[in-house]
Amino acid sequence: MNLLCKSQTDTRKADEYAMSEDFCRLFKEDAEGLYLLSYMLMADHEKAERCFVGGLEGSVNGNSVYKQWARSWARRQIIQCAIRTIAPGLQHADDELNVEAESEGNPALAAILHLAAFERFVFVMSTLEGYSDQECSILLGCSRGEVITARTQALRHLSKLDAGHVLPFADAALHPVTKTQTL
Repeated sequence: MNLLCKSQTDTRKADEYAMSEDFCRLFKEDAEGLYLLSYMLMADHEKAERCFVGGLEGSVNGNSVYKQWARSWARRQIIQCAIRTIAPGLQHADDELNVEAESEGNPALAAILHLAAFERFVFVMSTLEGYSDQECSILLGCSRGEVITARTQALRHLSKLDAGHVLPFADAALHPVTKTQTL
């Protein structure tokens, strides 16, 4: 009798949690958006591809999460992979960006890619992804004050650009990506 109850419990758990197949499907269906997140963080296509793959591997092989959290978990895995890749000296990195031609057709993307690495990470995480200052400071290994300063600098740099082309982010700052999207 116990075996029957355990089997039903395991089946219910499997229905509640995202499995490897769920993450594979998610990365396939939202490949463009997840890759764009990787690219905005890494500012380099080759590094972005590695970050994307690392995010998939981290999602598939990582901790179990509820299905309704799978999308935000996948995005977090990409962010954490990007941080691990660039972490040493992120706050003091001298970005020698070679922003590729693909971004030239998208002034907003080009503007983000031209931000210094730390400002870019903070801007993407806090403004576009909706992470709190506290979450950013923990993930980036810095103080909340440094996060606030970096976001302010990023917004200041972006505000100097052609507002009609670059600052659809004002809306994003007020309405960040929701973390409750489901598979």
